[in-house]
Amino acid sequence: MEKRKQKNSVFYISLILIAIMAVWSVAFNESFTKVSDAAFAFLTTDFGWLYLLAMIVFLVFVLYVAFGRYGKIRLGGDDSRPEYSNLTWFGLLFGCGMGVGLVFWGVAEPLTHYLNPVGVESATPEAADFAMKSFFMHWGILPWANYAVIGLALAYFMFRKNKKGLVSSILEPLLGEKMTKGWLGKLVDILAVFATVAGIVTSLGLGTMQINAGFNKLFGIPTTLLVQIGIVVVVSILYIGSAVSGIEKGIKVISDTNLYVAIGLLLVCFLVGPKIEILDSFVNGIGQYIGDFIPDALKVGAYGDNSWLGSWRLFYWAWFIAWAPFVGVFIARISKGRTIREFVLGVVLVPAFASCIWGAVFGSLGINLGETGILSLDVLNEVAATPEVGLFVVLQKYPLGFVLCIVALVSLCAFFITSANSGVYVLSMLTTDGEINPPNSKKILWGMIQSVMAVGLLMAGGLKPLQTISLAAAFPFILIMFAACAAFIKAIKKEKI
Repeated sequence: MEKRKQKNSVFYISLILIAIMAVWSVAFNESFTKVSDAAFAFLTTDFGWLYLLAMIVFLVFVLYVAFGRYGKIRLGGDDSRPEYSNLTWFGLLFGCGMGVGLVFWGVAEPLTHYLNPVGVESATPEAADFAMKSFFMHWGILPWANYAVIGLALAYFMFRKNKKGLVSSILEPLLGEKMTKGWLGKLVDILAVFATVAGIVTSLGLGTMQINAGFNKLFGIPTTLLVQIGIVVVVSILYIGSAVSGIEKGIKVISDTNLYVAIGLLLVCFLVGPKIEILDSFVNGIGQYIGDFIPDALKVGAYGDNSWLGSWRLFYWAWFIAWAPFVGVFIARISKGRTIREFVLGVVLVPAFASCIWGAVFGSLGINLGETGILSLDVLNEVAATPEVGLFVVLQKYPLGFVLCIVALVSLCAFFITSANSGVYVLSMLTTDGEINPPNSKKILWGMIQSVMAVGLLMAGGLKPLQTISLAAAFPFILIMFAACAAFIKAIKKEKI
Protein backbone atom coordinates (compact mmCIF):
# COMPACT_ATOMS: atom_id res chain seq x y z
CA MET A 1 0.00 0.00 0.00
CA GLU A 2 2.84 2.38 0.92
CA LYS A 3 4.57 1.59 -2.36
CA ARG A 4 1.39 2.32 -4.30
CA LYS A 5 1.03 5.70 -2.57
CA GLN A 6 4.64 6.48 -3.43
CA LYS A 7 3.98 5.59 -7.07
CA ASN A 8 0.89 7.84 -7.10
CA SER A 9 2.51 10.81 -5.34
CA VAL A 10 2.65 12.72 -8.64
CA PHE A 11 -1.10 12.18 -9.03
CA TYR A 12 -2.04 13.32 -5.51
CA ILE A 13 0.29 16.33 -5.38
CA SER A 14 -0.82 17.41 -8.87
CA LEU A 15 -4.48 17.18 -7.85
CA ILE A 16 -3.88 19.32 -4.74
CA LEU A 17 -1.90 21.92 -6.72
CA ILE A 18 -4.55 22.09 -9.46
CA ALA A 19 -7.37 22.33 -6.89
CA ILE A 20 -5.63 25.28 -5.19
CA MET A 21 -5.07 26.95 -8.57
CA ALA A 22 -8.69 26.36 -9.62
CA VAL A 23 -10.14 27.84 -6.41
CA TRP A 24 -7.78 30.82 -6.57
CA SER A 25 -8.48 31.53 -10.25
CA VAL A 26 -12.26 31.24 -9.90
CA ALA A 27 -12.97 32.62 -6.40
CA PHE A 28 -10.27 35.31 -6.30
CA ASN A 29 -9.98 36.11 -9.98
CA GLU A 30 -8.73 39.68 -9.54
CA SER A 31 -5.69 38.79 -7.40
CA PHE A 32 -5.00 35.74 -9.58
CA THR A 33 -4.98 37.99 -12.67
CA LYS A 34 -2.56 40.46 -11.06
CA VAL A 35 -0.12 37.76 -9.96
CA SER A 36 -0.20 35.92 -13.29
CA ASP A 37 0.27 39.11 -15.32
CA ALA A 38 3.15 40.28 -13.11
CA ALA A 39 4.91 36.89 -13.26
CA PHE A 40 4.61 36.63 -17.03
CA ALA A 41 5.67 40.26 -17.60
CA PHE A 42 8.76 39.71 -15.45
CA LEU A 43 9.77 36.53 -17.28
CA THR A 44 9.25 37.86 -20.80
CA THR A 45 10.93 41.19 -20.02
CA ASP A 46 13.96 39.85 -18.14
CA PHE A 47 14.27 36.49 -19.91
CA GLY A 48 12.97 37.24 -23.41
CA TRP A 49 16.49 36.64 -24.72
CA LEU A 50 16.42 33.13 -23.19
CA TYR A 51 13.14 32.19 -24.88
CA LEU A 52 14.53 33.28 -28.26
CA LEU A 53 17.83 31.42 -27.78
CA ALA A 54 16.08 28.31 -26.49
CA MET A 55 13.95 27.88 -29.63
CA ILE A 56 17.06 28.11 -31.84
CA VAL A 57 18.90 25.60 -29.63
CA PHE A 58 15.99 23.14 -29.94
CA LEU A 59 16.02 23.46 -33.74
CA VAL A 60 19.80 22.93 -33.97
CA PHE A 61 19.47 19.89 -31.68
CA VAL A 62 16.79 18.10 -33.72
CA LEU A 63 18.53 18.82 -37.03
CA TYR A 64 21.86 17.59 -35.62
CA VAL A 65 20.48 14.26 -34.43
CA ALA A 66 18.30 13.72 -37.52
CA PHE A 67 20.81 14.44 -40.25
CA GLY A 68 23.96 13.29 -38.48
CA ARG A 69 25.22 9.76 -37.93
CA TYR A 70 22.40 8.88 -35.49
CA GLY A 71 19.54 9.50 -37.92
CA LYS A 72 19.02 5.82 -38.80
CA ILE A 73 18.55 4.65 -35.19
CA ARG A 74 15.02 3.40 -34.56
CA LEU A 75 12.82 4.47 -31.66
CA GLY A 76 12.49 0.87 -30.54
CA GLY A 77 14.33 -2.32 -31.34
CA ASP A 78 16.30 -2.47 -34.59
CA ASP A 79 13.58 -4.64 -36.11
CA SER A 80 10.62 -2.54 -34.88
CA ARG A 81 8.36 -0.78 -37.38
CA PRO A 82 5.80 2.05 -37.06
CA GLU A 83 2.45 1.22 -35.44
CA TYR A 84 0.54 3.76 -37.54
CA SER A 85 0.50 4.70 -41.22
CA ASN A 86 2.17 7.99 -42.15
CA LEU A 87 -1.20 9.68 -42.74
CA THR A 88 -2.67 8.56 -39.41
CA TRP A 89 0.54 9.48 -37.58
CA PHE A 90 0.61 12.92 -39.16
CA GLY A 91 -3.09 13.48 -38.40
CA LEU A 92 -2.60 12.52 -34.74
CA LEU A 93 0.43 14.71 -34.12
CA PHE A 94 -0.91 17.67 -36.11
CA GLY A 95 -4.30 17.59 -34.37
CA CYS A 96 -2.68 17.26 -30.96
CA GLY A 97 0.01 19.89 -31.46
CA MET A 98 -1.40 22.71 -33.55
CA GLY A 99 -4.75 22.14 -35.25
CA VAL A 100 -7.10 24.04 -32.93
CA GLY A 101 -4.69 27.00 -32.75
CA LEU A 102 -4.45 27.27 -36.55
CA VAL A 103 -8.24 27.29 -36.95
CA PHE A 104 -8.52 29.91 -34.20
CA TRP A 105 -5.74 32.21 -35.47
CA GLY A 106 -5.52 31.36 -39.21
CA VAL A 107 -7.55 34.41 -40.28
CA ALA A 108 -7.23 36.70 -37.25
CA GLU A 109 -3.46 36.73 -36.72
CA PRO A 110 -2.35 37.73 -40.25
CA LEU A 111 -5.11 40.37 -40.25
CA THR A 112 -3.89 41.74 -36.91
CA HIS A 113 -0.30 42.02 -38.19
CA TYR A 114 -1.58 43.57 -41.44
CA LEU A 115 -3.47 46.25 -39.49
CA ASN A 116 -0.83 46.72 -36.76
CA PRO A 117 2.59 45.97 -38.28
CA VAL A 118 5.97 46.91 -36.85
CA GLY A 119 8.22 49.21 -38.87
CA VAL A 120 5.91 49.68 -41.88
CA GLU A 121 2.65 51.51 -42.61
CA SER A 122 -0.53 49.59 -41.76
CA ALA A 123 -2.88 48.12 -44.39
CA THR A 124 -0.26 48.30 -47.18
CA PRO A 125 1.39 45.60 -49.34
CA GLU A 126 4.44 45.90 -47.04
CA ALA A 127 2.18 45.28 -44.04
CA ALA A 128 0.78 42.17 -45.80
CA ASP A 129 4.35 40.88 -46.28
CA PHE A 130 5.09 41.51 -42.60
CA ALA A 131 1.88 39.68 -41.64
CA MET A 132 2.72 36.54 -43.59
CA LYS A 133 6.35 36.43 -42.50
CA SER A 134 5.33 36.83 -38.85
CA PHE A 135 2.68 34.09 -39.10
CA PHE A 136 5.16 31.68 -40.70
CA MET A 137 7.67 32.39 -37.93
CA HIS A 138 5.09 31.77 -35.19
CA TRP A 139 3.61 28.57 -36.65
CA GLY A 140 6.53 27.23 -38.66
CA ILE A 141 9.57 25.15 -37.87
CA LEU A 142 10.51 26.48 -34.40
CA PRO A 143 7.39 25.42 -32.44
CA TRP A 144 7.55 21.94 -33.92
CA ALA A 145 11.27 21.61 -33.12
CA ASN A 146 10.34 22.55 -29.55
CA TYR A 147 7.74 19.72 -29.43
CA ALA A 148 10.22 17.29 -30.96
CA VAL A 149 12.75 17.68 -28.13
CA ILE A 150 10.58 15.97 -25.50
CA GLY A 151 8.89 13.71 -28.06
CA LEU A 152 12.11 12.34 -29.56
CA ALA A 153 13.94 11.90 -26.27
CA LEU A 154 11.01 10.20 -24.54
CA ALA A 155 10.25 7.90 -27.48
CA TYR A 156 13.92 6.83 -27.48
CA PHE A 157 14.01 6.07 -23.75
CA MET A 158 10.54 4.46 -23.70
CA PHE A 159 10.87 2.18 -26.69
CA ARG A 160 14.61 1.62 -27.07
CA LYS A 161 15.67 1.66 -23.40
CA ASN A 162 12.39 0.37 -21.87
CA LYS A 163 12.00 3.32 -19.50
CA LYS A 164 8.70 4.63 -18.11
CA GLY A 165 6.58 7.07 -20.09
CA LEU A 166 7.48 10.00 -17.83
CA VAL A 167 9.24 13.26 -18.68
CA SER A 168 11.61 12.58 -15.77
CA SER A 169 12.80 9.36 -17.46
CA ILE A 170 14.59 11.46 -20.09
CA LEU A 171 16.91 12.98 -17.49
CA GLU A 172 18.29 9.70 -16.11
CA PRO A 173 21.59 9.78 -18.07
CA LEU A 174 22.35 13.16 -16.49
CA LEU A 175 20.90 12.83 -12.98
CA GLY A 176 21.11 9.10 -12.38
CA GLU A 177 18.30 6.69 -11.51
CA LYS A 178 18.10 7.70 -7.83
CA MET A 179 17.50 11.39 -8.57
CA THR A 180 14.98 10.82 -11.38
CA LYS A 181 12.96 8.47 -9.20
CA GLY A 182 13.30 10.81 -6.19
CA TRP A 183 11.91 14.26 -5.42
CA LEU A 184 13.49 15.99 -8.43
CA GLY A 185 11.98 13.56 -10.92
CA LYS A 186 8.59 13.88 -9.19
CA LEU A 187 8.83 17.68 -9.39
CA VAL A 188 9.50 17.52 -13.15
CA ASP A 189 6.48 15.25 -13.68
CA ILE A 190 4.23 17.44 -11.49
CA LEU A 191 5.24 20.50 -13.53
CA ALA A 192 4.40 18.55 -16.70
CA VAL A 193 0.95 17.66 -15.30
CA PHE A 194 0.23 21.25 -14.27
CA ALA A 195 1.31 22.70 -17.63
CA THR A 196 -0.82 20.12 -19.45
CA VAL A 197 -3.96 20.75 -17.37
CA ALA A 198 -3.64 24.54 -17.65
CA GLY A 199 -2.99 24.35 -21.39
CA ILE A 200 -5.89 22.03 -22.13
CA VAL A 201 -8.34 23.90 -19.88
CA THR A 202 -7.58 27.27 -21.51
CA SER A 203 -7.83 25.70 -24.98
CA LEU A 204 -11.12 24.11 -23.94
CA GLY A 205 -12.43 27.51 -22.89
CA LEU A 206 -11.15 29.38 -25.94
CA GLY A 207 -12.42 26.67 -28.29
CA THR A 208 -15.83 26.78 -26.61
CA MET A 209 -15.99 30.55 -27.16
CA GLN A 210 -15.16 30.12 -30.86
CA ILE A 211 -17.72 27.33 -31.35
CA ASN A 212 -20.33 29.53 -29.64
CA ALA A 213 -19.32 32.46 -31.89
CA GLY A 214 -19.74 30.23 -34.94
CA PHE A 215 -23.20 29.08 -33.85
CA ASN A 216 -24.15 32.69 -33.18
CA LYS A 217 -22.96 33.90 -36.58
CA LEU A 218 -24.54 31.02 -38.52
CA PHE A 219 -27.71 30.18 -36.62
CA GLY A 220 -28.31 33.13 -34.30
CA ILE A 221 -27.74 31.05 -31.16
CA PRO A 222 -26.94 33.57 -28.39
CA THR A 223 -23.43 33.95 -26.97
CA THR A 224 -24.22 33.18 -23.34
CA LEU A 225 -22.64 31.30 -20.46
CA LEU A 226 -25.44 28.71 -20.54
CA VAL A 227 -24.77 27.89 -24.20
CA GLN A 228 -21.01 27.68 -23.53
CA ILE A 229 -21.57 25.28 -20.62
CA GLY A 230 -23.72 23.14 -22.94
CA ILE A 231 -20.92 23.09 -25.53
CA VAL A 232 -18.37 22.07 -22.86
CA VAL A 233 -20.64 19.21 -21.72
CA VAL A 234 -21.20 17.85 -25.25
CA VAL A 235 -17.53 18.18 -26.25
CA SER A 236 -16.46 16.60 -22.94
CA ILE A 237 -18.60 13.52 -23.55
CA LEU A 238 -17.00 13.15 -26.99
CA TYR A 239 -13.39 13.64 -25.96
CA ILE A 240 -13.61 11.56 -22.78
CA GLY A 241 -15.38 8.81 -24.73
CA SER A 242 -12.76 8.79 -27.46
CA ALA A 243 -9.93 8.82 -24.89
CA VAL A 244 -11.49 5.86 -23.06
CA SER A 245 -11.82 3.88 -26.29
CA GLY A 246 -8.04 4.26 -26.79
CA ILE A 247 -5.72 5.64 -29.45
CA GLU A 248 -6.37 2.81 -31.92
CA LYS A 249 -10.14 3.33 -31.93
CA GLY A 250 -11.63 6.65 -30.76
CA ILE A 251 -8.69 9.04 -30.98
CA LYS A 252 -7.46 7.62 -34.31
CA VAL A 253 -10.93 7.65 -35.95
CA ILE A 254 -11.61 11.30 -35.03
CA SER A 255 -8.10 12.32 -36.06
CA ASP A 256 -8.25 10.53 -39.44
CA THR A 257 -11.68 11.96 -40.23
CA ASN A 258 -10.65 15.47 -39.29
CA LEU A 259 -7.52 15.34 -41.41
CA TYR A 260 -9.66 14.78 -44.52
CA VAL A 261 -12.13 17.49 -43.43
CA ALA A 262 -9.33 20.02 -42.84
CA ILE A 263 -7.63 19.23 -46.17
CA GLY A 264 -11.00 19.53 -47.94
CA LEU A 265 -11.70 22.89 -46.26
CA LEU A 266 -8.24 24.16 -47.20
CA LEU A 267 -8.62 23.15 -50.86
CA VAL A 268 -12.09 24.64 -51.27
CA CYS A 269 -11.04 27.89 -49.57
CA PHE A 270 -8.11 28.08 -52.00
CA LEU A 271 -10.41 27.52 -54.99
CA VAL A 272 -13.02 30.10 -53.98
CA GLY A 273 -10.43 32.57 -52.66
CA PRO A 274 -7.94 34.87 -54.39
CA LYS A 275 -5.82 32.07 -55.85
CA ILE A 276 -2.99 34.16 -57.32
CA GLU A 277 -2.71 36.23 -54.15
CA ILE A 278 -2.58 33.07 -52.05
CA LEU A 279 0.18 31.53 -54.19
CA ASP A 280 2.13 34.80 -54.26
CA SER A 281 1.74 35.21 -50.47
CA PHE A 282 2.95 31.68 -49.84
CA VAL A 283 6.01 31.88 -52.11
CA ASN A 284 6.94 35.41 -51.04
CA GLY A 285 6.27 34.62 -47.38
CA ILE A 286 8.46 31.50 -47.46
CA GLY A 287 11.25 33.51 -49.15
CA GLN A 288 11.13 36.24 -46.52
CA TYR A 289 10.76 33.70 -43.72
CA ILE A 290 13.89 31.80 -44.80
CA GLY A 291 15.87 34.92 -45.75
CA ASP A 292 15.26 36.73 -42.47
CA PHE A 293 15.04 33.62 -40.28
CA ILE A 294 18.01 34.13 -37.93
CA PRO A 295 17.61 37.94 -37.55
CA ASP A 296 13.87 37.57 -36.85
CA ALA A 297 14.25 34.55 -34.57
CA LEU A 298 16.75 36.40 -32.37
CA LYS A 299 15.35 39.93 -32.68
CA VAL A 300 14.95 41.67 -29.32
CA GLY A 301 15.55 45.36 -28.71
CA ALA A 302 18.17 46.04 -26.05
CA TYR A 303 16.95 49.63 -25.75
CA GLY A 304 13.87 49.88 -27.96
CA ASP A 305 10.21 49.00 -27.50
CA ASN A 306 9.62 45.24 -27.19
CA SER A 307 5.85 45.40 -26.62
CA TRP A 308 5.00 43.67 -29.92
CA LEU A 309 7.62 41.01 -29.26
CA GLY A 310 6.23 40.33 -25.78
CA SER A 311 2.60 40.26 -26.95
CA TRP A 312 3.23 37.94 -29.87
CA ARG A 313 6.53 36.10 -30.30
CA LEU A 314 7.51 35.66 -26.65
CA PHE A 315 3.92 34.83 -25.74
CA TYR A 316 3.87 32.12 -28.41
CA TRP A 317 7.27 30.73 -27.45
CA ALA A 318 6.21 30.54 -23.79
CA TRP A 319 2.92 28.90 -24.82
CA PHE A 320 4.61 26.30 -27.02
CA ILE A 321 7.16 25.50 -24.30
CA ALA A 322 4.27 25.11 -21.84
CA TRP A 323 2.66 22.64 -24.28
CA ALA A 324 5.93 20.77 -24.94
CA PRO A 325 5.50 18.15 -22.18
CA PHE A 326 1.92 17.34 -23.21
CA VAL A 327 2.45 17.29 -26.99
CA GLY A 328 5.88 15.69 -26.62
CA VAL A 329 4.61 12.80 -24.48
CA PHE A 330 1.73 12.13 -26.89
CA ILE A 331 3.98 12.27 -29.97
CA ALA A 332 6.41 9.89 -28.25
CA ARG A 333 3.55 7.47 -27.51
CA ILE A 334 2.54 7.24 -31.21
CA SER A 335 6.05 7.16 -32.72
CA LYS A 336 7.38 3.72 -31.87
CA GLY A 337 9.34 2.15 -34.71
CA ARG A 338 10.20 5.38 -36.54
CA THR A 339 13.83 6.24 -37.23
CA ILE A 340 15.15 9.45 -35.68
CA ARG A 341 15.42 11.03 -39.13
CA GLU A 342 11.88 9.96 -40.04
CA PHE A 343 10.63 11.30 -36.71
CA VAL A 344 12.16 14.75 -37.23
CA LEU A 345 10.96 15.00 -40.83
CA GLY A 346 7.44 13.98 -39.78
CA VAL A 347 7.23 16.02 -36.57
CA VAL A 348 9.15 19.16 -37.56
CA LEU A 349 9.35 19.77 -41.30
CA VAL A 350 6.05 18.41 -42.65
CA PRO A 351 3.74 20.06 -40.06
CA ALA A 352 5.66 23.36 -40.34
CA PHE A 353 5.14 23.32 -44.12
CA ALA A 354 1.43 22.48 -43.67
CA SER A 355 1.02 25.30 -41.13
CA CYS A 356 2.53 27.81 -43.57
CA ILE A 357 0.15 26.66 -46.33
CA TRP A 358 -2.78 27.06 -43.92
CA GLY A 359 -1.64 30.58 -42.98
CA ALA A 360 -1.16 31.60 -46.63
CA VAL A 361 -4.68 30.48 -47.57
CA PHE A 362 -6.65 31.79 -44.60
CA GLY A 363 -4.48 34.86 -44.04
CA SER A 364 -4.90 35.85 -47.70
CA LEU A 365 -8.68 35.39 -47.47
CA GLY A 366 -8.79 38.06 -44.76
CA ILE A 367 -6.18 40.47 -46.12
CA ASN A 368 -7.71 40.36 -49.61
CA LEU A 369 -11.00 41.69 -48.23
CA GLY A 370 -9.08 44.74 -46.97
CA GLU A 371 -7.01 45.21 -50.13
CA THR A 372 -10.11 45.09 -52.36
CA GLY A 373 -12.25 47.22 -50.02
CA ILE A 374 -14.93 44.55 -49.56
CA LEU A 375 -14.58 45.04 -45.79
CA SER A 376 -13.75 48.43 -44.30
CA LEU A 377 -10.76 48.89 -42.02
CA ASP A 378 -13.17 49.35 -39.09
CA VAL A 379 -14.75 45.95 -39.71
CA LEU A 380 -11.33 44.32 -40.20
CA ASN A 381 -10.17 45.78 -36.88
CA GLU A 382 -13.24 44.25 -35.22
CA VAL A 383 -12.39 40.88 -36.80
CA ALA A 384 -8.80 41.12 -35.53
CA ALA A 385 -9.99 42.12 -32.05
CA THR A 386 -12.37 39.14 -31.79
CA PRO A 387 -10.45 36.19 -33.30
CA GLU A 388 -13.15 33.69 -32.30
CA VAL A 389 -15.55 35.44 -34.74
CA GLY A 390 -13.03 36.42 -37.43
CA LEU A 391 -12.96 33.12 -39.30
CA PHE A 392 -16.72 33.09 -39.85
CA VAL A 393 -16.98 36.80 -40.79
CA VAL A 394 -14.33 36.35 -43.50
CA LEU A 395 -15.57 33.02 -44.90
CA GLN A 396 -19.09 34.41 -45.34
CA LYS A 397 -17.76 36.95 -47.85
CA TYR A 398 -16.73 34.22 -50.31
CA PRO A 399 -18.72 31.82 -52.53
CA LEU A 400 -20.13 28.84 -50.58
CA GLY A 401 -19.50 30.94 -47.46
CA PHE A 402 -22.23 29.35 -45.32
CA VAL A 403 -21.12 25.81 -46.24
CA LEU A 404 -17.48 26.68 -45.56
CA CYS A 405 -18.45 28.06 -42.14
CA ILE A 406 -20.25 24.81 -41.31
CA VAL A 407 -17.22 22.72 -42.38
CA ALA A 408 -14.88 25.05 -40.43
CA LEU A 409 -17.07 24.59 -37.35
CA VAL A 410 -16.91 20.79 -37.73
CA SER A 411 -13.13 20.94 -38.19
CA LEU A 412 -12.76 23.20 -35.17
CA CYS A 413 -14.77 20.79 -33.00
CA ALA A 414 -12.74 17.81 -34.23
CA PHE A 415 -9.37 19.51 -33.65
CA PHE A 416 -10.66 20.60 -30.28
CA ILE A 417 -11.64 17.03 -29.34
CA THR A 418 -8.32 15.65 -30.65
CA SER A 419 -6.31 18.04 -28.46
CA ALA A 420 -8.46 17.35 -25.41
CA ASN A 421 -8.45 13.55 -25.70
CA SER A 422 -4.68 13.57 -26.31
CA GLY A 423 -4.34 15.67 -23.16
CA VAL A 424 -6.46 13.24 -21.14
CA TYR A 425 -4.33 10.35 -22.37
CA VAL A 426 -1.07 12.12 -21.47
CA LEU A 427 -2.31 13.18 -18.01
CA SER A 428 -3.31 9.60 -17.33
CA MET A 429 0.15 8.35 -18.38
CA LEU A 430 1.97 10.93 -16.25
CA THR A 431 -0.11 10.12 -13.15
CA THR A 432 0.06 6.31 -13.40
CA ASP A 433 3.85 6.07 -13.20
CA GLY A 434 4.26 6.24 -16.98
CA GLU A 435 1.79 3.51 -18.01
CA ILE A 436 1.68 3.44 -21.84
CA ASN A 437 -1.93 2.22 -21.70
CA PRO A 438 -3.34 3.97 -18.60
CA PRO A 439 -6.61 2.82 -16.95
CA ASN A 440 -9.92 4.28 -18.10
CA SER A 441 -10.74 5.45 -14.57
CA LYS A 442 -7.86 7.95 -14.75
CA LYS A 443 -8.92 9.16 -18.21
CA ILE A 444 -12.48 9.79 -17.02
CA LEU A 445 -11.28 11.58 -13.89
CA TRP A 446 -8.89 13.90 -15.75
CA GLY A 447 -11.50 14.56 -18.43
CA MET A 448 -14.02 15.62 -15.79
CA ILE A 449 -11.46 17.79 -13.95
CA GLN A 450 -10.63 19.64 -17.17
CA SER A 451 -14.28 20.23 -18.01
CA VAL A 452 -15.24 21.44 -14.52
CA MET A 453 -12.28 23.82 -14.47
CA ALA A 454 -13.16 25.17 -17.92
CA VAL A 455 -16.77 25.85 -16.84
CA GLY A 456 -15.60 27.49 -13.60
CA LEU A 457 -13.19 29.76 -15.45
CA LEU A 458 -15.78 30.69 -18.10
CA MET A 459 -18.11 31.66 -15.26
CA ALA A 460 -15.38 33.76 -13.64
CA GLY A 461 -14.14 35.19 -16.94
CA GLY A 462 -10.68 33.98 -15.98
CA LEU A 463 -9.35 31.99 -18.95
CA LYS A 464 -6.60 34.45 -19.82
CA PRO A 465 -5.03 34.55 -16.32
CA LEU A 466 -4.86 30.74 -16.16
CA GLN A 467 -3.17 30.70 -19.55
CA THR A 468 -0.74 33.39 -18.37
CA ILE A 469 0.11 31.64 -15.09
CA SER A 470 0.67 28.36 -16.96
CA LEU A 471 3.23 30.10 -19.17
CA ALA A 472 5.02 31.44 -16.11
CA ALA A 473 4.89 28.05 -14.35
CA ALA A 474 6.28 26.33 -17.44
CA PHE A 475 9.35 28.60 -17.52
CA PRO A 476 11.52 25.92 -15.80
CA PHE A 477 10.78 23.66 -18.78
CA ILE A 478 13.30 25.64 -20.79
CA LEU A 479 16.01 24.31 -18.46
CA ILE A 480 14.44 20.83 -18.36
CA MET A 481 14.46 20.74 -22.17
CA PHE A 482 18.09 21.85 -22.31
CA ALA A 483 18.83 18.98 -19.92
CA ALA A 484 16.77 16.61 -22.11
CA CYS A 485 18.92 17.54 -25.15
CA ALA A 486 22.13 16.87 -23.19
CA ALA A 487 20.80 13.59 -21.73
CA PHE A 488 19.71 12.35 -25.15
CA ILE A 489 23.08 13.15 -26.73
CA LYS A 490 24.89 11.44 -23.83
CA ALA A 491 22.75 8.30 -24.19
CA ILE A 492 22.85 8.10 -27.97
CA LYS A 493 26.62 8.34 -28.13
CA LYS A 494 26.74 4.87 -26.56
CA GLU A 495 24.88 3.39 -29.54
CA LYS A 496 26.91 1.13 -31.80
CA ILE A 497 26.48 2.50 -35.31
